[in-house]
Amino acid sequence: MSTLPTTEQMVAGISAWMLCESPTSSPAGVTAIAELTADYARQQGLTATMIPLGDHVGPALFATNRAAGDTRPGLLILAHMDTVHPLGTLKDNPVRIEGDRLYGPGGYDMKAGTYIALSAMAGLGEPGATALPIDFLMVPDEETGSHASRPQIEKFAANAKYCFVCEPARAETGMCVTARKGTGMLRLGVKGMPAHAGVAHQKGRSAIKEMAHQVLALEAITDYDRGITVSVGTITGGTVTNTVPERCRCVADFRVPDMAAADYVLRRMRELCAVGPDTELDIDVELNRPPMVKTAASTALLDKVRGYAKTAGFELNDAPMTGGGSDANFTSAMGVPTLDGLGADGDGAHTLNEYILISTLAQRTKFWHLLMKELS
Repeated sequence: MSTLPTTEQMVAGISAWMLCESPTSSPAGVTAIAELTADYARQQGLTATMIPLGDHVGPALFATNRAAGDTRPGLLILAHMDTVHPLGTLKDNPVRIEGDRLYGPGGYDMKAGTYIALSAMAGLGEPGATALPIDFLMVPDEETGSHASRPQIEKFAANAKYCFVCEPARAETGMCVTARKGTGMLRLGVKGMPAHAGVAHQKGRSAIKEMAHQVLALEAITDYDRGITVSVGTITGGTVTNTVPERCRCVADFRVPDMAAADYVLRRMRELCAVGPDTELDIDVELNRPPMVKTAASTALLDKVRGYAKTAGFELNDAPMTGGGSDANFTSAMGVPTLDGLGADGDGAHTLNEYILISTLAQRTKFWHLLMKELS
């Protein structure tokens, strides 16, 4: 039986992955990290294959220890290879060790979590080495919504008994995630009427003025008591300063705790009406990720795996609902008991101060090893 890697080996492996930059905007970078991961999965005895998703995003990676013909519902492990950091971030956040912290772009979110899960497969790569078959799916576009990879996620989730996601543990607490808000996006366009701003101002209908009304209406949908937030994140409009602007566009992000709230927000946004005369609205709104709602099944699953964490040397508790979405939203919405945030301990996701705690790597890897080997 293979032994789990040492902390030093883990640090070296994670560091190598962080040196391979993989923003979603770089299909070549994403493909490179997919190939590194596939090699490591094969070293663990898994069968690994690439799934083409189009040249604009790069491939997904699927690895499994299933025997041929084994169609039993198994454990689905989800990860993503893309990061939010643009190419060149290594100059501002180089891979380095400072005390107990291993710094580098994408380490905490989520290359370390992926490396931990695959390292935990040591000795478990052969069919029958685990109580349930293990399916590992790593996607290239999670940070931008998993639009290309969602069909693959749902395909494999359809044959999963449980799902575990390698997103990082909650900062400072090490807690996992059992509930996430659903995420959506509104693209709103306004068409007005152009006119000379000095000679014929009264003939114009300002798209920017109309958009100002709409922005206030959108932001007013926010309801902290219900856990609903709407944020207009970008806005563009007009052409030149001496022309009443004919066009304006904005993009708004919204977060909802459950489907009742999602339906409410979608209805409010679709019912937006122009305030000023002779202006038109173009409304395009979608719920990108359904809410991940904590269920009795996910609570029971957490109770099952807490014992593995205790054996590995730490307590595993779940955090309050988080506003960030992940691919766990998709599997949970399908009714698959799902635990998220089981990756590396650390902090600084999506920043230049991103790091993982080196001292927790061995515990986390042992936890994953026990979970994958014994959970039935």
